[in-house]
Amino acid sequence: MNEAIQQMIERYNCRTSDEYVSALREILQQIALLGLWRGKFFEHAAFYGGTALRVLYGLDRYSEDLDFSLLAPDRGFSLGAYGDALRRELDSFGFDVSFEARKRNPQSAIESAFLKANTLQQLIVVKINAGLARQLHAQEVLKIKLEVDTAPPGGFETESRAVLLPVPFAVRVYSLPDLFAGKMHALLCRKWKTRVKGRDWYDLVWYLGHHPRLRLSHLEARLRHSGDWTGAAPLTRPDLLGLLHTAINKLDVNQARQEVDRFVKDKSSLALWSPEFFLEIVARIEVVQDKGK
Repeated sequence: MNEAIQQMIERYNCRTSDEYVSALREILQQIALLGLWRGKFFEHAAFYGGTALRVLYGLDRYSEDLDFSLLAPDRGFSLGAYGDALRRELDSFGFDVSFEARKRNPQSAIESAFLKANTLQQLIVVKINAGLARQLHAQEVLKIKLEVDTAPPGGFETESRAVLLPVPFAVRVYSLPDLFAGKMHALLCRKWKTRVKGRDWYDLVWYLGHHPRLRLSHLEARLRHSGDWTGAAPLTRPDLLGLLHTAINKLDVNQARQEVDRFVKDKSSLALWSPEFFLEIVARIEVVQDKGK
């Protein structure tokens, strides 16, 4: 096994096959980020979403997808140009992964692709215990979705963050107040049929405990972009709290807790969840003003 990969897998202290699969996913995500960096992807795009929080800021839950936003709208952008760079990078660390670009819906601004691999085959690279390996189906497929917003709403700032493993490299990422604004938009507006995405609510708690500052102007830009805020006046903090109170009063807390459960090691962190809990903590949101205001 590659020495850097060995260091990465040892940090997880895996005890079950599920924990090994989650660790493998994260390792593949970080190598994919390295491949994108080598391919100059971050000259055109920035990382955001739950995996950005996990990899760069220590969010204590697993995340499945890699989400990015172009720095400026470009409907002609294609992830396919980076497929070879991603495959080469993963292959150099001993992983056999395919890259499949998805045909974009002409009405959508989201460019998507998948990294796919045979789970058991890739776990052999990280030397999983034979007893745990027997618990996995031989044909089980591990998928990592990559999504790029090719027509993002403006008003966000980015910064460069270092990643030290598997080798040192840098990732362009949304600033934390803008990451929080993006998460807030997802929490308020994500259409997930009849289900609740508990991960959004888990991340809300994380933000309020670690980085409670939110850029309200970027949230407003996202809400207007999606048609969820059409008022003539600018969005204010009381407006935001009103939207949150409405969402909390509609929230099925048990369903939210069940959805996020498999991504969290410490299940006791979900025990306090209730409408009253969320109504109390959202009051801690701090609004960040744009520069010059």
